[in-house]
Amino acid sequence: MAKWLVKTEPSECGIDDFAAAPDKTIPWDGVRNYQARNFLKDMAEGDEVLVYHSSCKDIGVAGIVRIARSAYPDPAQFDPESPYFDAKSTPDKPRWQAVDMMFVRKLPRLIPLDRIRSQPGLDNLALVRKGNRLSVMPVSDEEWQIILAAG
Repeated sequence: MAKWLVKTEPSECGIDDFAAAPDKTIPWDGVRNYQARNFLKDMAEGDEVLVYHSSCKDIGVAGIVRIARSAYPDPAQFDPESPYFDAKSTPDKPRWQAVDMMFVRKLPRLIPLDRIRSQPGLDNLALVRKGNRLSVMPVSDEEWQIILAAG
């Protein structure tokens, strides 16, 4: 099984939203970057995902979710009322993907970005590379272990 990290604003959909509905799936939609979309396509049921809170007061890894449903066409791309609407997408040729995720656990405490940056062995982690603004990225098994040990 693969490992991943997704960035989110906790005011939009954070680890607390998953914890509040532990037996329900939450769609991960609205991704509008082609590389991040391709990573969504690579996600498989059962893969584990680090939830990283960004654009907030307390930035860092807050918990773990798992993929409950692999990639499918993001319904928001077809909804003209959605901020994620894409007029160039059609049901026959969807451009954007979504996945469904389920709660695994909150971490005992947030693992802040500066702590992640200071960990040996995470130099190649996309999250800490300059200029990387992806909202979905792969994490190696070794990186996963280092990040969780840092907490």
